[in-house]
Amino acid sequence: MSKKPKVNSYSFGLWAEWVACAYLWLKSYKILKTRYKTSVGEVDIIAEKNGTLVFIEVKARTTKTGALESLTPRMRGRVSRAAQHYLMEESVNLSHRNMRFDLICVTPPFHIHHLDNAWQLTA
Repeated sequence: MSKKPKVNSYSFGLWAEWVACAYLWLKSYKILKTRYKTSVGEVDIIAEKNGTLVFIEVKARTTKTGALESLTPRMRGRVSRAAQHYLMEESVNLSHRNMRFDLICVTPPFHIHHLDNAWQLTA
């Protein structure tokens, strides 16, 4: 009797990020960075579409509701701080382009839920 291999959360998260990148690419997004890590936080995907810079948090859960509930205010703050770090590091001028924060929820087997403008940058 063989058991099914157990997929750990880390592997599930990496798979979800890969699925999200493929989805964004098919939607004509240009992927600029993945897994952008700083001392103040991390952004799963940084992309651009039609001149808009998009910082994307990817959540892999067994249900869409679980994914949406997992985006806590603390997590939004960490992603927002990492995004600000990226803007400074890359000397991005926002006077001529827009910026937004999106959430992509990935649920098995391949359900993708993309929420544009999931939150706003706060001071």
